[in-house]
Amino acid sequence: MNQKGKPMDGTMKVSYKMLCDADVYNEVSLNDILQNEKVAKVIKSEFAKGLRNIALSIAEDIKIEISTQKEIFEFEADKKDFADLIELAEEDAKQHKRIKKGCAGVEVVDFTTG
Repeated sequence: MNQKGKPMDGTMKVSYKMLCDADVYNEVSLNDILQNEKVAKVIKSEFAKGLRNIALSIAEDIKIEISTQKEIFEFEADKKDFADLIELAEEDAKQHKRIKKGCAGVEVVDFTTG
C-alpha cells in the first residue's frame, strides 16, 4: 500500500550499471581546462585562426565529468519490491553472468513506473 492507502500494483523498469575496481571518475572545472596552455592554444588555433590577443573566458564555472563509459542494463520488477532494487539488480547481474573479477557491485541508475 502507498501513503494514500492504495495498493502498489504494476511493474517498474529498473536500469543499473556494473561497478568495477578499475572505474575512473574525476571532475574538472571548465575554468581549469581553459587555463591549461595546451588546451587554450588548440582552442584558439581551431576557432580563432589568424587572430591575435584572444582571451578565453566563461560566464560561470561548469564541472566536466570524466568517467568510465558504462553499459546500462535493464530489468522489470514489481512496484512492491521497490525497497529491494539493489538486491534485485545484483540478482539480475548474477543471472546474466555480468559479475566478473573486479566487477562485483551494481549501481541503480534509474527506475520508471508503468
